[in-house]
Amino acid sequence: MIKKAYPPGMHGKNFGRGLSEYGKQLAMKQKIKRIYGIMEKQFKKHFDEIKNKEGVTGDLLMERLEMRMDNVVYRMGFASSRALARQLVGHGVFEVNGRKVNIPSCKIKTSDLISVRGNKKNKNYFKNRSQILKNKKDFPAWISFDAKKLEGKVLSSPSMEKTEVGVNPQLVVEYYSR
Repeated sequence: MIKKAYPPGMHGKNFGRGLSEYGKQLAMKQKIKRIYGIMEKQFKKHFDEIKNKEGVTGDLLMERLEMRMDNVVYRMGFASSRALARQLVGHGVFEVNGRKVNIPSCKIKTSDLISVRGNKKNKNYFKNRSQILKNKKDFPAWISFDAKKLEGKVLSSPSMEKTEVGVNPQLVVEYYSR
């Protein structure tokens, strides 16, 4: 059998046109929403909050998404996925500056201290996770983490270079500015 470079059928050779600009922008928006586990209404709300701020709008959007409670918990290594981090936060496992937080979309500020609540540290999940966290060395530069105390501190705002998500948020800005 010979593998051809185009799909089968009568329109197969005309297939290579690719996506339009709008299609690329929409695909990038959907990709970012899927990565962070956010629905359309909430994503649009995040965008509306940062669109009139000073600075590069795409970078501000990514910074806003990175500073959500569920994402910070994921970046600290408490969870293996953002979905699990969202679930842990929703169950009230963490506290920010000594106060219980159970809202995954809660905005974390610079110098906030995120830790596992006292009575939750003895659970099997965190006993197993602490073994993994002791060996983990690749924390983001904007987070300091103490594996013995199971707590981390946000040192600064994440910049676009530090996020390593691999998306182009400028396409999302262009999508919403039509």
